[in-house]
Amino acid sequence: MTERGTATGPRQGAGTDEVRYEVADHVARVTIDRPAVLNAVDGATHERLRDIWASIEADPDVRAVVVTGAGERAFCVGADMSSAAIEQTGLEYWAKVDADGFGGLSLRTTLDVPVIARVNGYAMGGGMEMVLGCDIVVASEGAKFALSEPRVGRLPLDGGITQLVRRVPYTQAMGLLLTGRRASAAEMHRMGLVNEVVPADELDAAVDRWVQDILACSPSSLRAIKQVVQRTRHMTAQDARTQRVPALVAALDSEDSKEGVLAFQQKRPPVWTGR
Repeated sequence: MTERGTATGPRQGAGTDEVRYEVADHVARVTIDRPAVLNAVDGATHERLRDIWASIEADPDVRAVVVTGAGERAFCVGADMSSAAIEQTGLEYWAKVDADGFGGLSLRTTLDVPVIARVNGYAMGGGMEMVLGCDIVVASEGAKFALSEPRVGRLPLDGGITQLVRRVPYTQAMGLLLTGRRASAAEMHRMGLVNEVVPADELDAAVDRWVQDILACSPSSLRAIKQVVQRTRHMTAQDARTQRVPALVAALDSEDSKEGVLAFQQKRPPVWTGR
């Protein structure tokens, strides 16, 4: 769990675990802090990430999330191959697979705030699956992406297979899935998976631009948009439009909806409450 703080002050988890989590100015920042193993995820790290996503879901003060890896070399290279958990067979892993996917994020459908992947290096295996669980992807020029599981006799079961073919053209997706090869940030940008590619020393500034654009919008509206997208992706556009998902109904009759119109009429920036 995390300590409560003010709306503008930092809030961070207690202890010395290997995931850093803080909230300030409505933005949650989640950093996998295991640079010695290129931010690979072991069992304890996975559970810590799950706890963090649950905390964010329960915190109405959070309006945007940035997830990244510590250091300059890696976002996340997937499962920690040195950990005991990797000794289980593929069938054993499949039987225990987390419904929310790798890191509790890659297949999560209950996180209704925008999530930005700050990809500062390698995003491999489960790390790339975590990227597929994000809404916006900003990468440094040197970042590399791969679903490399076939090269070690495994499968990208945490959304890699099923998500990638829904996010990029079929032949592009299969070209990655059936080779396990590494793709550059520029290539992933051309495919449409990455929103923006920048030099490494401009990565934080680029991410902050995206964050500020998100914060300029009504949090009620953004929660509704994301909830509609996540809960109706299996429907036709016509059927999806009629679904009364909770965040949509709340947004249509929210204080934010009234404030947005009033601020426009008064020619001033809106003051969002998220209610």
